[in-house]
Amino acid sequence: MIREQAVLHAVEAFDSGALLTTLARRVAYATESEVPEQAPAQHAYLNEDLIPLMTALGFSCEVHANPAGVDLPILVARRVEHPGLPTVLMYGHGDVVRGNAAKWEAGRDPWRLQVEGDRWYGRGTADNKGQHSINLEALRHVIAARDGKLGFNTTWLIETGEEAGSPGLAAFCDAQRDALAADVFIASDGPRLSAERPTLFMGSRGAVNFELKVRARERGYHSGNWGGLLANPAIVLMHAIGTMVDARGRITVDGLRPPPIPAAVAAALADLQVGGGEDDPEINAWWGEPDLSAPEKVFGWNSLDVLTFGAGDPSKPVNAIPPEAVAWCQLRFVVGTDWRALETHVREHLRQAGFEAVHVRIGMQAGATRLSPDNAWVRWAAASLERTTGKRPALLPNLGGSLPNDIFADQLGLPTLWVPHSYPACAQHAPNEHLLGSVAREGLAIMAGLFWDLGDQGPALRDAAAASAAPLAA
Repeated sequence: MIREQAVLHAVEAFDSGALLTTLARRVAYATESEVPEQAPAQHAYLNEDLIPLMTALGFSCEVHANPAGVDLPILVARRVEHPGLPTVLMYGHGDVVRGNAAKWEAGRDPWRLQVEGDRWYGRGTADNKGQHSINLEALRHVIAARDGKLGFNTTWLIETGEEAGSPGLAAFCDAQRDALAADVFIASDGPRLSAERPTLFMGSRGAVNFELKVRARERGYHSGNWGGLLANPAIVLMHAIGTMVDARGRITVDGLRPPPIPAAVAAALADLQVGGGEDDPEINAWWGEPDLSAPEKVFGWNSLDVLTFGAGDPSKPVNAIPPEAVAWCQLRFVVGTDWRALETHVREHLRQAGFEAVHVRIGMQAGATRLSPDNAWVRWAAASLERTTGKRPALLPNLGGSLPNDIFADQLGLPTLWVPHSYPACAQHAPNEHLLGSVAREGLAIMAGLFWDLGDQGPALRDAAAASAAPLAA
């Protein structure tokens, strides 16, 4: 069988309804990782659904307890054709965010796949059950097309805690370093740049969430009797944040700003356009770092946002000066940012600005990664996507959002390639999450072509990549 036939067979999984049936079954597992009571669903998803399929495809499967002490199991499935062949490490996550069924539109259920035109509604359709289902289906058809021989070795790592911050994943990968050894990492998560354009991204922005709190006193005091005499924590905190990011969204703390955008990254971003989709919000061109294009702002630069801001009870205001105010902020950052010293940078900035009363506490954090568009694996993957679709893919040195990619890129030392099968308006963490059928169909073709090309070119590509070893762009 030739490449084109293998791609057509993979697409037939969409046209016949096979992918729809598979995904409907998987969506029905309420694998909410933020809900401890749903741990049985996590185990069932791995043991009842994924493992039987992967065993039939020649994988040896083992479910591991999470080293973080939480009941979020991790599946490792290995398929070794020959020790001398290249190995690809693949990834997915079986967990989803909370279903929030009451907030979905009438007639829709987060745990029931429902098709409305091009949209496939259901929790996990876009993030991430739909995406790893596409990859598994494409892999299945390429194995069949090659008479049971892929031409490369494959290891799948599927966690069930990504939406809870991937607890234990770094420790697990460190302990299982030998079992997870590979030549390249290929996975699917996050959105395409747009629904119409195949996309390849090679890393992700990092993220640090941090709390800012001003506690002035133990209780509130009547605003009529004490207003004008007592400092208002909400006003103090508002002005403190205003010294960190200006009224146009520009970061003003030097330690939270990134280095200049590397030339290779700037060249890749020049080919991109952000927004403009049917459900995309209108971009505020005046917001963010001045003199940068929209792609540069979201893929090549840092952003500082306030996620929540609270003082008193917004739903029941009373005539009292609140005793404290709290804000959770988030820095999204690119490679080269001094993010590990964020607490020091913020504290020193606030001290110099006269806001010593603001307390800083670090929350969730994940590092940034970026692979040069000149890397041999990137060039190969981009050529494969274009050959399959006839479209020039969008190349993102890093995604604007965050993924646990630093574990694979930095900790395991792998070149990382992400081929997303979702799109920006998929509502992945919101009510009415959906996958586009048209993107899923094209995703099956893309992945079948990619797997076929890896079987044809893998050994030579591995050697060429090792010889060139294009560095991570700083």
